[in-house]
Amino acid sequence: MTLDDRRHQPSVVLVNAAVRIARQNVWSEVNLTVGHGEFVAILGPNGTGKSTLVKAILGLHPLAQGSASVLGAPPGVAARRIGYLPQRRSFDPGLPVRGADIVRFGYDGDRWGFPLGLGKMSRARREAREKIEWAIEMVGAGSYAHRPIGQVSGGEQQRLLIAQALVRDPDLLLLDEPLDSLDLPNQGSVAALLSDICRKQGMTVMLVAHDVNPILGFLDRVVYLARGRVISGTPGEVITAETLSRLYDTRIDVFTTSEGRLCVVGQPDAPAPHSGHDHHGGRN
Repeated sequence: MTLDDRRHQPSVVLVNAAVRIARQNVWSEVNLTVGHGEFVAILGPNGTGKSTLVKAILGLHPLAQGSASVLGAPPGVAARRIGYLPQRRSFDPGLPVRGADIVRFGYDGDRWGFPLGLGKMSRARREAREKIEWAIEMVGAGSYAHRPIGQVSGGEQQRLLIAQALVRDPDLLLLDEPLDSLDLPNQGSVAALLSDICRKQGMTVMLVAHDVNPILGFLDRVVYLARGRVISGTPGEVITAETLSRLYDTRIDVFTTSEGRLCVVGQPDAPAPHSGHDHHGGRN
């Protein structure tokens, strides 16, 4: 398949899909199409299956019913064309590993681990170095990439972890709560960074988020999960007071600011009644 063919092919397609955990539906009857190069947010309260949806796309959670296609193949088949950032990790302040080494682990950690020694630079090592430098530049981390990862700020760590997911130049970038634990300025800057990567690289970006407001102005499409159901569409189609109030079974207000941006007020934080539990220990 040529690059042009890939660009005309949807990145993710789910048809009448359902996932069950411990014999309970997490969500069901999901129909979703994500086009190539779209910036998409997976939204909803804790416990509604957002991370489970990401894991289903990765092929880590089998569907209980329906079908899925990811980059033109069944989930899990095109794994090397997917960059994945799991839920936020914390690093010990004394960890001596450099940020650049964290990025490199995304390139060749599954094959060789961290590079040892210097020696003559082979073609493979030269290509790896170029890819690592490219990913670090993409996220604007050049000024701190060679410092120990435990000694940079939370926002800087997150940029380096995004670079780790980017280093193989994937066609699809999946990020699970990349804004979690960041302050508002860093949330905005990371959201803008991901939008920029999506546009410049023609890369499909799907991210799980709990708070829609920092990313709303950047999105092409939103996927809302609540009460075992899913609604998807453009922000203007889905993020309405009527739709969200029905999904969340509580009053949600949506305002338009003077700059023309949508703002959601009153999004609930409590787990939804149809919650399933993430078997990997993270929020669902």
